[in-house]
Amino acid sequence: MSSSQQSEPPRPSSHTGPELPNSADGPPPSSRQVIRLPRLALIGVGLLLFSTSLPAASWPAALGWLLILPIVACIWVLRVRTVITPEAITARRFVGSDVIEWDSVVGLHFPDRRWARVVLTDKTEKSLPLVRFDRLPQLAAASGGRITDPYAAAAAAEDKARAEADDAEGKQAPTDR
Repeated sequence: MSSSQQSEPPRPSSHTGPELPNSADGPPPSSRQVIRLPRLALIGVGLLLFSTSLPAASWPAALGWLLILPIVACIWVLRVRTVITPEAITARRFVGSDVIEWDSVVGLHFPDRRWARVVLTDKTEKSLPLVRFDRLPQLAAASGGRITDPYAAAAAAEDKARAEADDAEGKQAPTDR
């Protein structure tokens, strides 16, 4: 005879957080979205440090300046980001940052293969670091309804068309019986 094959829930661990009442739904959506480079990019900075340290160590008088490159890359990875909240958009760049209130935003512009640009009421544009078209769902979730999600709108239109098609097929009764 074999033992019962019933599964047991996992035991709580110090590595797992407390269970939420609706844990199947996942965490509630955040009203603040931060778009930045993943910390895994620091591995590339480490490789850059390694590759520049060998020439700099072999001839420090001429190539010692190469050690500045990994420092600049590390600062860029850690600093550059765009933060979207229902109150404002904050664009942090390598040097400086901009806080853009939603009242001054007219729309978004996505130039070819570049970061998004926010169009302001005075017809000027400011870039949003690391924001591309595929981040629009995050922008829409954090903007408080000021930006629409084109993916959700397309899915809703597709669902509506499918429902209308199903209704049309349901109204046509088969006559060959």
